[in-house]
Amino acid sequence: MAGHSKWANIQHRKNKQDKKRAKIFTRLIREITVAARLGGGDPNDNPRLRLAWDKALAANMPKDNIERAVKRGTGDGQADSYEEIRYEGYGPNGAAIMVDCLTDNRNRTVSEVRYTFDRNGGNLGAAGSVSYLFDRKGVLMFSPEVDDEAVLAPALEAGAEDVVEYEDGSFEVLTAPDDYSAVRQAIEAAGFEPADADITMRPATTVELAGDPAQTCIKLLDALEDLDDVQNVYSNVEFDEASLSDEAA
Repeated sequence: MAGHSKWANIQHRKNKQDKKRAKIFTRLIREITVAARLGGGDPNDNPRLRLAWDKALAANMPKDNIERAVKRGTGDGQADSYEEIRYEGYGPNGAAIMVDCLTDNRNRTVSEVRYTFDRNGGNLGAAGSVSYLFDRKGVLMFSPEVDDEAVLAPALEAGAEDVVEYEDGSFEVLTAPDDYSAVRQAIEAAGFEPADADITMRPATTVELAGDPAQTCIKLLDALEDLDDVQNVYSNVEFDEASLSDEAA
């Protein structure tokens, strides 16, 4: 049992994303295009494309938009040339932050990321400075109302690695990236829909921030998320519910 504010943190992040739907669509189209370019246009044979496709459907993106992005990636349309870059840095109290970008201009992107860190109480670090604190995992999050024991059986049978329970009653099913799709399909076939699901960079340990450091870190993470070239922002921070309430007020 750990992280009493986990469910509040998840809901806070999802609410933020819902308010940025246009930006989410742009990022998803970019990811679909790159995934198709690198691994082909069939989501059944391209796990990265399958994940991006499912995210787009979950975000209510029209299927025509998804298919056009795939065609751009496979060369049937006008494809953009994007470079994948990861930046690592620190927030208040040494909070670890990773920023994944897709960019057509490396110099522009690093300047924007560095400026955003500096302006919001953080600092950009060297490659490898915080990435060792994270593992790539499939993570399926369930609300406190879901019966964890009922989810556990199909999850483990399909190859899940672990189930992590939190003090607020929510829980996560963890998988290896290669097993994520099979585990998710097994859980959904058993009648359970995750509240949040992704292959993500999961911190091995987390730090909880409250008060002014929490508000500063929230502003930093939001500012990084707002950058056009940024696809994902990961951190090892959990915020107490009071800080999330203050930020929303």
